[in-house]
Order: sequence, then C-alpha cells, then structure tokens
Amino acid sequence: MAAITLKNIVKKYGDGFPAVNDVSIDIADGEFVILVGPSGCGKSTILRMIVGLEDITSGELLIGGQRANDKAPRDRNLAMVFQNYALYPHLTVFENIAFPLRLAKGKHQEEDVQRLVTEAAAMLELTDHLQRKPANLSGGQRQRVAMGRAIVRQADAFLFDEPLSNLDAKLRGQMRSEISQMQRRLATTSVYVTHDQTEAMTLGDRVAVLKKGELQQIASPRELYEQPVNLFVAGFIGSPSMNFLPASLEGNILSTAIGDIEISPEKADKARDRPVILVGVRPEFFEDASLVEEHKLHHGSTFTAELTHTEWLGNEQYGYINFDPAPEVREMLNSLARDMDADELRPQVVVTLDAASKIRGGRPAELWLDTRRLHLFDPKTGENLTLDAEEGARLTAEANAERAEEIESARQVAAH
Repeated sequence: MAAITLKNIVKKYGDGFPAVNDVSIDIADGEFVILVGPSGCGKSTILRMIVGLEDITSGELLIGGQRANDKAPRDRNLAMVFQNYALYPHLTVFENIAFPLRLAKGKHQEEDVQRLVTEAAAMLELTDHLQRKPANLSGGQRQRVAMGRAIVRQADAFLFDEPLSNLDAKLRGQMRSEISQMQRRLATTSVYVTHDQTEAMTLGDRVAVLKKGELQQIASPRELYEQPVNLFVAGFIGSPSMNFLPASLEGNILSTAIGDIEISPEKADKARDRPVILVGVRPEFFEDASLVEEHKLHHGSTFTAELTHTEWLGNEQYGYINFDPAPEVREMLNSLARDMDADELRPQVVVTLDAASKIRGGRPAELWLDTRRLHLFDPKTGENLTLDAEEGARLTAEANAERAEEIESARQVAAH
C-alpha cells in the first residue's frame, strides 16, 4: 500500500489548453478517494497521469513518497480496473485473473499463482466460475474478474476508471456494495473516477469535485453535501439538485419569487450590501407546514406557495413550484447549468414532502422551510457566503474516525 500525492499537477495538450490545472491532492495510505465532475472536467486525465498512461506537463506525482513522474507504468505497482473490463475472451476466468502473475515471468511459483487466484476468487464469489470464459459471464461477473486481476497483483493502489458505467442500475448498486466491502477488507489505497454522484457519495472516504480541470473542493461526502464551498459544488452534489432562488435582503427578510423568508440575523449579516443573492435550498429543507411538530416551527419560516404538481413515490413526495426569474438571473442559472453538463436549470423549486401530506398541485399550500440549513451565495463569484468551515472540518473528521473503525472491524472479521 502507498500514499499518493499530487502537487500542483498540470496537463496541457498541443493547443496549450490545460485539461488539468494546478491540482493538488494528498491521498493517505489506505484511503478511498473519488474523483467526480461533469464530462471533460479532467478526472480521467488525472487517473491516467497517476498510472502513467499520460505524461505530466508540470507538477509532481509521489507514490509512496517516491517521485513517479518519469516512472514507466509497470514500475509504479498500480492496478487499474477499466470501464470495459479488458478481459481476454480466449482465456478462462482463472487465467484472466492469473494473467498479471504469469506476465511477471519467474517471479511467482505455480503454487503461489494457484493460491492467490483461489483467494481472490473466493473473496469475489467467483470460485464456481473459474473454468468459464468471459463470454459466458454476466456483466457483474466480468467486472468481478477484472477486480480479481487487480487484487492478485498485490498492488500499492487500485485505480478505477468508471468501472460500473456499463452495468444496469440494479447491478451498479450491487457492485458498489461489493467494491466498498472489498476496499474495506483490503484497506488498499484507491482512486475511483465516476460521473455518478451516487457512487461518489456512497463509496468515498473523501470526494474531489472537479470543474474544467480545476479542483473545487475535496472533503467527506457529508461535508460536501452540507458545507459546499461554492455554487458549482452545491448544485452538482445532491439529487434532486439544490434549488437556487434569487433574492433581495431587507433586514432579516429574504424576498424571493416564492415568498418572503425570514432568516437569522447572523446569516443575514453575511450577505448584506449585495443587490441580489442566490439562496441555496435543498428539497428536504421544506415540509408541509401542517405536519411540522410545533417545537420545530420556530426554527424555520412558513410561507404560502402554489405547487404545479406533486409526485408520490411511496416513502415521500416531490412537489414543484415554478417561478419567473429576471433575465440576468435566468442567464446566471443557465451558465451554472452548462458548467454542470445540463441544458438548463429550470426556474423551478423542488420540495420534498412527507408521504402523508395532502398538498396537491393547483392550489395554495402552506410550506415550512428550515432556515437554519439554507445557504446564501454570491451570484458573481459563486462563493458560499454562509460556509461554516469549522463545521465542515468536524464532519470530515467524524467520517474519518467512523471509517477507521469500519476498516478495523472488517480486518477482524477477515482474520476469523
């Protein structure tokens, strides 16, 4: 195992445009880090620079404390799991897993090959499939074979390049769980590239959010979700996405297109003297006011709005409120949408309601908003004016402690 350090990494192609621009990330020994962002943000390029498939224009890459910029891929002792599995169709599952061991001619005795492949197959529930060919396996089984090949190499780190994108939704969920458990058992340093934020939020110890080749924020999934540093991170992380409402501030009252919202003086002070601010509100910050417990009401603001329609999902409902922004605000929302690979950010607020709520579209509804949790953004710079960096650091420290306990528990189970 090894720590991986990226120091001011830059990648420029022939036209001089930086595909990766001054990215610095410290990946601890045994840590699972996810690189996430829209298409073209540089996440796969970073992975390819780590493994040695792309040259580094400037900056420094350290693997296990050793400079690796000029090392050949085979000398870096890294195992890569690709999106397309990269299996040999004419070889059995056993021989596909054993391939990297056979490649290191003379280094492994036959009994070592048998032992390592058998152990990896047992871990990945492939024991009954060792004599089959890849063509006779399901997509999930093929992906496990690719992971088995990475495991037997006993590499210093695993690198995953969108390994689940070819699988259907149900299989993706199953494989996410398997990759997570495997990484906890092995505690091998892992870097995982995805555009799927569900994978990012469920798998990673920390998640690095990239935009146009630049690192926006790296933190635990919970810190990213609760304390995003800017508009881009706030809008990219979370499903449904965070709502962005243009507002003007008078005293402690935010005047928005869906009604007036009262906030605390402390929050208001952070956004004074700005003609327009963007209010960031996640759908779950709302609730049907008639269902909110009385002791919670004073922690938020109640207002009346008309929903266009609701969607009942069994365990909860989504409600939708349309609003008509000023032209400059609409352009601001569309610009943010382009950054996030979306066609547009519709001038619409999504609210999450309890499944028992009787609120329906087409008539006024009384909604409650937890104003303690909303964020205020500067529309020009994108900065989160209400960011609580101290609380964010606490969330990540807490996640790290929980993760260490999980790894220790997994090792104890494996030992028995």
